[in-house]
Amino acid sequence: MAGGGRESADARSGKVTIGRISGLFGVKGWLKVQSYTDPRENIMNYNPWLLRLGEEWQTFDVEAVQTHGKSIIAKLRQVVDRDEAAGLLRSEIAIKREQLPALAENEYYWRDLQGLTVLNLAGVVLGKVEYLLETGANDVLVVRQDEREILIPYAPGEIVHAVDLANREMRVDWEADY
Repeated sequence: MAGGGRESADARSGKVTIGRISGLFGVKGWLKVQSYTDPRENIMNYNPWLLRLGEEWQTFDVEAVQTHGKSIIAKLRQVVDRDEAAGLLRSEIAIKREQLPALAENEYYWRDLQGLTVLNLAGVVLGKVEYLLETGANDVLVVRQDEREILIPYAPGEIVHAVDLANREMRVDWEADY
């Protein structure tokens, strides 16, 4: 399963949020970037970026991007100085869904699993996948129904028996404990 980090998406728009503008760097329009990708340097592989400015998304060409110590900094072609860069502070960074690498069969991006209805093998609805957690051993599905939260290991073939994206469902070998 691909994913990790805090990648998220707006299914209707086909945008995937991969980071945000977190600060300014220098006087020539460079920006500090907080990456949500895993590993964080993967944000450097995408061009162009879509930045949310208010309620609108604008496309920006990435002229240069690099690590700088523990930070990532980027220069956008349309931004020529620090004043213009300041107008982008705290903007979300997204890409078009088509820019993501293709996955092998039976691999999924985390955002594709979010919102799926989870049913056990007996057909009992356990809830919906709210988000996923990355742990050392395996990823964990956080499934919520009303006020109840269930943590289910994402173990394909063992616990997760089927993922049906078209019908927005996932079948798991997990008992309903209520």
